Amino acid sequence: MTSSISKTIMRQMVSASVHLGHRRRNPKMAPYIYTKKDGFQIIDLFETYYYLNKASSFLYDISKRGKRVLFVGTKKYISKYIEQIANDCNSWYINKRWLGGLLTNWNTLKHLKFKMQKIEIEKNQTKKERARIEQQKKKLRKYLKGITTMYRQPDMVIIIGQKREMNAVKECIKLKIPILTILDTNGNPDLTDIFIPANDNSLQSVTFILDNLSNAIKKGQQHKEIL
Repeated sequence: MTSSISKTIMRQMVSASVHLGHRRRNPKMAPYIYTKKDGFQIIDLFETYYYLNKASSFLYDISKRGKRVLFVGTKKYISKYIEQIANDCNSWYINKRWLGGLLTNWNTLKHLKFKMQKIEIEKNQTKKERARIEQQKKKLRKYLKGITTMYRQPDMVIIIGQKREMNAVKECIKLKIPILTILDTNGNPDLTDIFIPANDNSLQSVTFILDNLSNAIKKGQQHKEIL
């Protein structure tokens, strides 16, 4: 499936390196690859644009109905941006490390959040004990900061970096939570409900895609408030 693109949008995507894939490709991604150049797979930007619009429409629709999204992207180069974009569209996020059982073992998450809130440093503790407790609190905040208000399972999980976030993918599949993935040429489209063929190794590319998705979420939320 293809879609027409304005010259401006095409230039923006090329400038953001959205089209640059990996050297290797998953055969299932062949329909979304335009060619191969200098050993690298080149993603068909017409396909990217079509699926980006499709994903944006879906996010607009679920946000309008009050649904909530969880962003998952723990690669170091996108960590700060994941926090920024999730906060901007009132969504949850994991940007440091996916803790096993985060979704499939709900009691684990509740216990960790409770522990983070209740750990306190007392006056009669030694300097060593205080340092240990402070380090423990810091570690919990680092991993759980983006989900402290997540009181239930998300209605959709957005994955950036499918291979790295495979534990999150498996938990979503087990719980039948819809997945939206920025899918590079080495990804597997069978492991996601909705995907956008695009470079997931470039901050500029990820930013271009997620800015569009975030705008769709915010528009849906705004219409929900008006209704």
